[in-house]
Amino acid sequence: MDVKEKVKIIVDALNDKKGIDVKVIDISKISVVADYFIIASGTNKNQVQAMTDNVEEELAKLKVHRNHVEGYNSGDWILMDYDDVIIHVFNEEHRLFYALEKIWRDGEVIEF
Repeated sequence: MDVKEKVKIIVDALNDKKGIDVKVIDISKISVVADYFIIASGTNKNQVQAMTDNVEEELAKLKVHRNHVEGYNSGDWILMDYDDVIIHVFNEEHRLFYALEKIWRDGEVIEF
């Protein structure tokens, strides 16, 4: 699967669960960690978990499986690693505190 197709599916899955301020940042020119970071927020633990569950379900339908997940039980900040795409889903408070968009501002924000 092409990485841009994967990103589109992830963005759609996050939006399907009413993800807030979903951002895609192309970091391929500034990092070897991944090609894209996807950052989104939810209003509470249940929504944050539902958003990541939906991403996992939609990608699993296409036989794309994550390598790793962190923070699922707390639901404050869930990180999902899909090799070339890393997804960060925060509650609103943690997103403001960690400000990943500022840290990765040298990356290019992509519209999907």
